Amino acid sequence: MTRKQRTLKTVVEFAGVGLHSGQHVRGRLLPAPVGTGIEFVRTDLPDAPRIPASIAFYQQKERRTRLARGPAEVETVEHLLSVCAGLKVDNLTVELSGAELPGLDGSGLEFLRLVQQSGIAEQGAEAKVFKLDQPVYVRNGSATLVALPTDRPALTLQYIAMFNEPGVDNGSFQLDVDPETFAREIAPARTFCLASEVEALQKAGLGKGATRENTVVLGDPATVLRMPGEPVRHKLLDLLGDLSLLGAELEAHVIATRSGHSTNADLVRRLHDLMQAAETGGLIRRESGLDVREILLLLPHRYPFLLIDRVIQIDGFQRAVAIKNVSINEPFFQGHFPNAPLMPGVLQLEAMAQLAGVLLLRKLENTGKLAVLWAIDKVKLRGAVAPGDQLRIEVETIRTKDATAQVRGVGTVAGKVVCEATLMFTLVDA
Repeated sequence: MTRKQRTLKTVVEFAGVGLHSGQHVRGRLLPAPVGTGIEFVRTDLPDAPRIPASIAFYQQKERRTRLARGPAEVETVEHLLSVCAGLKVDNLTVELSGAELPGLDGSGLEFLRLVQQSGIAEQGAEAKVFKLDQPVYVRNGSATLVALPTDRPALTLQYIAMFNEPGVDNGSFQLDVDPETFAREIAPARTFCLASEVEALQKAGLGKGATRENTVVLGDPATVLRMPGEPVRHKLLDLLGDLSLLGAELEAHVIATRSGHSTNADLVRRLHDLMQAAETGGLIRRESGLDVREILLLLPHRYPFLLIDRVIQIDGFQRAVAIKNVSINEPFFQGHFPNAPLMPGVLQLEAMAQLAGVLLLRKLENTGKLAVLWAIDKVKLRGAVAPGDQLRIEVETIRTKDATAQVRGVGTVAGKVVCEATLMFTLVDA
């Protein structure tokens, strides 16, 4: 069963203190166009960098989910992402004045109320859905996660807790995720820690914004739970938020035992690989990228105009990294310039465009098409590229809609940025 993509109707604002940093941060939730996904915008940084909520940008961080894109990062995003997944909000821009989302009441309840205050608007395009068709299993020490196919168009989550704390009962909880059950059973569950962990967490500089109101301390006689099995329910809140980094609505039965954010991310990567294989016919593996023979299967370019030698990393349809080994034998060095050979800036941009073409043309639905460059914006040529250099090119999809796509690219040599641009493409029949 398909549904339409959804976003917010109006802008809503919030403010509060980060659970771990203790820093006061202001933010806004804004409607976003079809195909945007969830994006975080650091308004406090130069050029207000955007960080997509994608597994491609996940970086491990203790006791929270962290996303980073270059020097820009955002932390403790799991509660808001869980609300978006639970209420089926696909496209959203989240503006932040700092690196950590406010903890608010330690659950997803306040974010849920913000979304309800705004209202949800249905959009024109269909939402992306990934229906799992084979079992997937990950293990990290004593933590395990199993994702199983389901014969229903639904996501079922089950968490089995094993708390190593005297006087704390273990338990499990299971539910089918829909907006009603999410709001009632999961959203109000607050974050928690064990009483035996408090001192160590404080010494590690964590929990600076934690209070009795927003954090449950298990094993402390003064603790009063908001709802039965609140810690286990909060684990499901975190799990749902991390699963949203897949970039598609998941149809599966997921069983978690003692899992945390890093194990959740491992499962999402495995699911992402399966989803990617289904969409590309299994052509690309994130671990190996593409050699030049595989590049030639996707691009129409040939000598002397093929300007990427190898794709070293591909993360779904979101991001790709390639290299161009610049040799004195390049034909353009004969005239640019004979006594001071430099790779023309327009050819650096062409290499960037070719890598973007690889990223866009991998989808089976784009087989037989050409990615035609029709606009370039925000171009900056910052440094020379000379014979003997290795040009490293990185592109990231900003948004796609129908037969058009917008991609951001950066080229570096030895870690120094030499070129950057935003490229717009249209996909046409070859």
